[in-house]
Amino acid sequence: MFLTFSNISFSYNTSAEPLFENISVSFSVGWTGVIGENGCGKSTLLQLAAQILRPCSGSLSSSSLAVYCSQRTDFPPEELPDFSYALDTHACKLKGILEIREDWFSRWKTLSHGERKRLQIAVALWKEPKILAVDEPTNHLDREARDLIIASLLSFNGIGLIVSHDRELLDKLCSKCLFIDHPDIRLYIGNYSKCTAQKKIEEETAIVKLQTAKRNYENLKREIQKRKESAERAEKSRSKRHIDKNDHDAKEKIDRYIVSGKDGKAGQLKRQLAGRLQQSQAKMLSIRIKKEYDTGIWLNSNVSGKNCLFKIPEGQLNLGTSKLCYPGLEMYSTNKIAVTGANGTGKSTLIRHIKNIVDIPENKLIYIPQEIDIEISKNIIRSIMELANNKKAKIMSIIRHLGSDPKRVLAANIPSPGEVRKLIIAKGILQEPYLIIMDEPTNHLDLVSIECVEDALKDCSCALLLVSHDYTFLKKLTIQQWHITENNGTNELSRKFWT
Repeated sequence: MFLTFSNISFSYNTSAEPLFENISVSFSVGWTGVIGENGCGKSTLLQLAAQILRPCSGSLSSSSLAVYCSQRTDFPPEELPDFSYALDTHACKLKGILEIREDWFSRWKTLSHGERKRLQIAVALWKEPKILAVDEPTNHLDREARDLIIASLLSFNGIGLIVSHDRELLDKLCSKCLFIDHPDIRLYIGNYSKCTAQKKIEEETAIVKLQTAKRNYENLKREIQKRKESAERAEKSRSKRHIDKNDHDAKEKIDRYIVSGKDGKAGQLKRQLAGRLQQSQAKMLSIRIKKEYDTGIWLNSNVSGKNCLFKIPEGQLNLGTSKLCYPGLEMYSTNKIAVTGANGTGKSTLIRHIKNIVDIPENKLIYIPQEIDIEISKNIIRSIMELANNKKAKIMSIIRHLGSDPKRVLAANIPSPGEVRKLIIAKGILQEPYLIIMDEPTNHLDLVSIECVEDALKDCSCALLLVSHDYTFLKKLTIQQWHITENNGTNELSRKFWT
């Protein structure tokens, strides 16, 4: 089995510059992690590998069937009905490994995104491709479901490409990692931790080389200036313009200096150094250092003038085949609350219910749902492009501080899911919100961006309501926990503080 990119270039019609230009890389059997910032082309590279997209130039060589698992879960896989009826050993094994329930096949619209992701992975593996490209497979998943996904992917014995911000998954699954740092790509051998350590050493070495090259360049510039001054003095010393016409001794001395060739040595040395300077500059420019964005955002936020943002009496919500029962719930203007629980227990349903009843102006609420569909993504781009230049400039600055190139993000016709989150956060920050509601905020974000969001939310003064399976993220930002547990078809919410 083989997969080879040969001098491939690719760009979208809406892009000002190519996303990839003359890249060449070969993938072998086993899993390769594809690493890079949001918008750098990770998903595009996977779609090129699966031949969903065609390169603008260059060639791709691969062996037979390739399947791509999108990070989006808007629509069911085409083969889902066939898989639902399949009774072959492989299908039964996958249904068992991923703990897929029979009723899931008939209610895609009411499934949680985590349940949809398990079905998506199961169908892809059932097709037994030679090449499998998987985009953010652990988004939306609780710990238990995440372990099920990892176990299923470990059973794949073809060529696997995976995009993920889940460091633990990349360490368990991958034997190679491809880093995309425009305009370069680089393949390393080892899991994520080993490859990252190796890459860091190379980057530190490159910084030292660049600093040395810059010092050499500056030293040569100073030496050339000295030679220039020396040549000017030599030119002046051989000039007869200011010598009295009867001073024959002075004129004879200048003639001897010229005949000896000493007048040309300074100029010759200057020309030699100029050649060395050009070589030094070329060496300096050949040393590429990864561009580092300033991270961290100051999130302007206000505390609502109303002490109570919402108060909900004891009640229940319908979840399709089950229900969520909750006690009386209330949230105050400075509360920081986490909503936790397994996939399908009703977390997203609860916060959508809260969003509809919260008593604050709409423009003072930042709401980021678990998934953002393509049309909404396009509308967000359009709304930002229509803003006044000063507001647009502020949004671009925030996106830059979230670790992405704002020009590339705003140039995209359809931004990636990670980029859409950054755009919503950036636009919301301008509104100085009273309340921020985020459903799985770390989904689709690269590692640098997750840390930036943590830093931003940690310092904001407004209320936070966050849904996530990332307890490390939640414990840094929230004080109170609303946890949902399953109990014989009835899910129950309890309130407590983090311990």
